[in-house]
Amino acid sequence: MRVPDDTVLDLAQLEEITMNDEELMREILGVLLDDTGSQLLLLDAAVQAADMPACRRLAHYSKGACANVGAGRAAEVCRRLEQHATNGEIAACSQSLAALRAELDALRQEVNAALKDESPA
Repeated sequence: MRVPDDTVLDLAQLEEITMNDEELMREILGVLLDDTGSQLLLLDAAVQAADMPACRRLAHYSKGACANVGAGRAAEVCRRLEQHATNGEIAACSQSLAALRAELDALRQEVNAALKDESPA
């Protein structure tokens, strides 16, 4: 499913893939946040080591994870990071990594707000 590039978190897409199962949505979002945090550390290490093949693989993995749950902007940044790594553009990878950190922060805020809105009263 194609995610609009300007969407921090497309809840409609997430609701569709979870069939509106709130518990499953919470689990998926929790795993996404944990996983992207770990991937960010690995990406940082790969960029610092100028390991472009590892950077490309990690960016590709993160792109898919973000796109699958509707995190469009983060997926787009990962796509650009993957392309820069493929081209061996270390400086551009560093810039994209900084952009990815910002997008993941925005995603974390969006997820926290979404989970708070769906909490039982």
